[in-house]
Amino acid sequence: MNPAHRMPDASNAEMIYLKIPVGMLQCNCSIIGDPRTLECIVVDPGDEVERILGLIGRYSLKVKAIVSTHAHIDHVGGLAKLYQYTGAPVMMHSDDLPLYRGMEVQAAFLGMRPPELVEIHQLLKEGDKLQWGDFLANVLHTPGHTPGSVSLYLPTDGTNATLSKPQLFAGDTLFAGSIGRTDLWGGSFEDILSSLKDKIMQLPDSTIVHPGHGPSSTIGQERDSNPFLK
Repeated sequence: MNPAHRMPDASNAEMIYLKIPVGMLQCNCSIIGDPRTLECIVVDPGDEVERILGLIGRYSLKVKAIVSTHAHIDHVGGLAKLYQYTGAPVMMHSDDLPLYRGMEVQAAFLGMRPPELVEIHQLLKEGDKLQWGDFLANVLHTPGHTPGSVSLYLPTDGTNATLSKPQLFAGDTLFAGSIGRTDLWGGSFEDILSSLKDKIMQLPDSTIVHPGHGPSSTIGQERDSNPFLK
């Protein structure tokens, strides 16, 4: 097992979190599990579903939902296959359905074969709450990188009692030291700055940020050092 995937004994962990960079563009697929119930959600299974399933099996997890933070090909390439294996509902914001249905165009741009598509079982929107085991995530609609980009926020104020710090799964909206591109399909620099200012940067500085690519950070660190947030 890759050292990056080693976790403490699940019975002692506050959250089972497995980050798996997958595919040609190394999208961070996140498996977020409850160590008590072993229920989990999978965020952005962009590729290499066999590796994702291997980790799910290693921790004896039961997938309750498959969430796409946005519909760029590197984040959705494994949706259909993971659904076929787990039967868990696939979730995405409605504003990204045109991007999802345009996989052939996205694939041609990157010189790769388009992935199989799957029915989207639940359309996410601002204010939705996703629950698995004892965990609860708030859905934030954070457009800019794409029209339907969403982020998942796990607070600690009365929910997610085992967490010592809030957690944000930011997709490609916020990175360590940068923000998502806005020159791709459906991107808007004005919208992403608005999403960052009005929603993401309103979260506590202690919030751990898990981006769609690259290393994790915190809201406080990005507030202090991210040049796009000055």
